[in-house]
Amino acid sequence: MENLASWVAPIATVTTIAAACMTASNLGSRITGYGFVVFTLGSIAWFALGMLTDQPALVWTNVVMTGLNLFGVWRWLGLQATVEEGASTAAETSETMPGETLFPASLLTRAKLIGPNGEHFGVAVDAMLGRASGRPAYLVVAEGGVAGVGETLRRIDWTDVRVGEERLSTALGQAQFDRLDALAKDAWPGR
Repeated sequence: MENLASWVAPIATVTTIAAACMTASNLGSRITGYGFVVFTLGSIAWFALGMLTDQPALVWTNVVMTGLNLFGVWRWLGLQATVEEGASTAAETSETMPGETLFPASLLTRAKLIGPNGEHFGVAVDAMLGRASGRPAYLVVAEGGVAGVGETLRRIDWTDVRVGEERLSTALGQAQFDRLDALAKDAWPGR
């Protein structure tokens, strides 16, 4: 049993670390959902380790963790995926109907911003909208950094942004984008 436990322990550790990285990175609902799948595998491995080493606290903790992780799988790969599919369907349907084509507001918190020559400027993290009109005033784009560390936030006027299916684009070139004001993460402009 000890020999088997020595194989299970690193698997449990690696899967738990990988799952934590996947969910903490905030790379979208699909990656978060798959992070919970990996968390589930890790909690099953920890459960097995507890059984192999006769540790009832580890066993029961991971029975509960497996349940919570399965809830995370349902939440992000089930429920959230269904909501995103509904938004996508509405956007596609609106293309064939009279009036303005729609897009999901969630795009403003995850879409890549692409320049006129296909260059990737960064990822949208939020947008500021008028309370009465509901119209976007500006988009906030994160560029550079790794998992939020070392990134620069830039404000780009909504008039300089075009909405695509799963991305945002701008006619601004790289030099113009680089001249946009950098924002303090906790102090954005009121207009």
